[in-house]
Amino acid sequence: MFSKNTRPAMLLTSFAAAGVLLLTACGGGDDGGDSKAAGEAPASNAPAADGQSGGGDGAMDLSLRSGTAEQNNAQRRTGDWANPPGKPATKPVQRKWVQLSAGRAGDLNPVVVNGSGFTLYRFDKDTAQPSKSNCAGACATTWPPVLVDPGGKIFVDGVKPSAVGVIKRDDGTRQVTIGGWPVYRFSKDTKPGDTNGQGVGGTWFGVTPEGQKSGQPAGGGTGAEEGGDTGTGEGNGQAGGGPAVAPATSAILFDDANFPGDGVAQGVAGEGCQNVARPKVASSISASGSLKLWSKANCKGESKVINGDVADLATIGFDNKTSSVAFG
Repeated sequence: MFSKNTRPAMLLTSFAAAGVLLLTACGGGDDGGDSKAAGEAPASNAPAADGQSGGGDGAMDLSLRSGTAEQNNAQRRTGDWANPPGKPATKPVQRKWVQLSAGRAGDLNPVVVNGSGFTLYRFDKDTAQPSKSNCAGACATTWPPVLVDPGGKIFVDGVKPSAVGVIKRDDGTRQVTIGGWPVYRFSKDTKPGDTNGQGVGGTWFGVTPEGQKSGQPAGGGTGAEEGGDTGTGEGNGQAGGGPAVAPATSAILFDDANFPGDGVAQGVAGEGCQNVARPKVASSISASGSLKLWSKANCKGESKVINGDVADLATIGFDNKTSSVAFG
């Protein structure tokens, strides 16, 4: 995964029909403070001009931006920074921005943390399909839901945009979801890195970037492919190293090595074979899972299997070669 200081500040624009996600440099900052405690009337439901719509109970306004709040020039004492470490929010508060970062907290790795480094959790009594929170009242005081204003910003840092959504709670506020699961803070986590909520009641667990339970067995998933490539060219597949991981559904390709924060990048997402918008320019790639890179369009030619991020594609002999990507 990226470190918090290496992801570029980018605006995500989805071209669903083509299955391609284009990323362009964006210097837009966040001018928002924080607004509503749970139960207050939501803000205007005007569509976000620069993001994507989240799922849930109907389409929610959702503006996703790649990178951290700091990289996107968010104002201090707003969003996740409104409450300083040691003084976390004691009630659900709807923010103008929140941050979802893949990171580590205690023994949990990976786990999603917010912009202040606090661990985010999921609740077994909620549902992911459909997304529904079953934590309200006193429960929502102990476990404040992660809330965002309509049209508010969600900064994604190592979390796939396709995994992020927003649902409307019974009180009218908007709660962020990952992998369909509503996400929460724990009121007894008082400093960044605390994981006091892990395993509480056998129903609360840190949430992974895919929406799974952090620190728990992943369950039956499809392992990454290892070698044995096919195609019309010289297949010489190579696993990206480490344990097998689930298939990726999206990836970000950087024109330069080492995921430069000020560099040019492009995204690709979907199912099966997807052609990249600008072929043969990628020198590093970020992906939360396994996929296969191809040197020609339509998943033909030379290929490589990778498991997750590759900081320098030259190390696997695939610098400036990627023309298409096979997911699943």
